[in-house]
Amino acid sequence: MTIAYHASHEQFPPSVLFELSELAQPCGFNAISSSDHFHPWSERQGESGFSFAWLGAALQSTTLPYSVVCAPGQRYHPAIVAQAIATLNEMFPGRLSVALGSGEALNESITGDKWPEKSLRNARLLECYQII
Repeated sequence: MTIAYHASHEQFPPSVLFELSELAQPCGFNAISSSDHFHPWSERQGESGFSFAWLGAALQSTTLPYSVVCAPGQRYHPAIVAQAIATLNEMFPGRLSVALGSGEALNESITGDKWPEKSLRNARLLECYQII
């Protein structure tokens, strides 16, 4: 069984998440998952660290496997996501998994582009998956 600590970038500053991820392994967690939000869910949460930068530091500080949820296509070009994934996997072989999603307006609309309907987001997700 895998029990992961969830590094919630919308809830904590990256420096605090880094410290918490270092504590996760000695506390018995055997993986770390990470969100990738540009905006927090609420004013109370108030954070939005860049997950791919954070992952490089966090992977270096533990021996645990990491995962991240990412929505390529509007905020991230799939080639940039592929480069980030490949870079981290070259440095930390077999320790990073990525779940791709169709995104949420809260995060992806930062680009100023119109938020597409779900069927278009799903088609874009498939295309991004194939590119990556």
